[in-house]
Amino acid sequence: MKILILEDEIPAYQKLVSFVNAYFEEEIPHHWARSISDGKSFLRDNTYDFILSDIQLLDGVSFDLFNDVSINTPIIFCSAHDDYLFQAFNTNGIAYILKPYTESDFKKAVEKYQSLFKQGHYTALNQETITELKSALKDEQTHYKKRFVIKKAKGIQLLNVSEITKIEASGDFCIASDLKGKKHTISQNLGTINEQLQPNKFFKINRSEIICIDAIENIESYFKNRLLITIAGLKEKVMTSSSTTSDFRKWLEQ
Repeated sequence: MKILILEDEIPAYQKLVSFVNAYFEEEIPHHWARSISDGKSFLRDNTYDFILSDIQLLDGVSFDLFNDVSINTPIIFCSAHDDYLFQAFNTNGIAYILKPYTESDFKKAVEKYQSLFKQGHYTALNQETITELKSALKDEQTHYKKRFVIKKAKGIQLLNVSEITKIEASGDFCIASDLKGKKHTISQNLGTINEQLQPNKFFKINRSEIICIDAIENIESYFKNRLLITIAGLKEKVMTSSSTTSDFRKWLEQ
């Protein structure tokens, strides 16, 4: 067995080597490349049983490497990227581990690769898949808000966007509800907040409310082409305006 490790960070590389040797219970021969250019040289002159690849290398992203060099070798991606990118990975059945990963995470990823490969379900990267992954990476790198700073009587607290279920306008401020039903005051208006949120996750259903798709528990029809929506952790339902209902339905089916 022989593997290729594409990783620009030395500690991460050393960690992968230790995990590989521990998993296979022997010292596995390998090549190590920190850049696209070095990776190309190795791939053109060698064959590997599988590849462990970070996304970001010293001179660019590994997708560009796999775009230039045609390979049929199974790849396990190791990266700190998430959300858009790993949705794309899951869609394509690609094995990956998310930094900071543990030895258990690594073991599961290798077992997934072995299972897919042995069952004949592994599909080598092609141009269409690479294009999709690069597009997902571009979307993820758009700088959307990840947390809000909330000023409270006891001091400053952080509210992660991933915990928000609904945001409602309240004068020049907004009230955000979290997964536990708690409310937090954000010192920004609704329009400004809406521009900072990922459009595939949040939707402005009317003039004064934004909701998160992950918090939707139920949707029912209402009069005048409106929809009543039940949000996790909230007793009161919210309602789309007649002018947003059509776009909201399309948004749900993305």
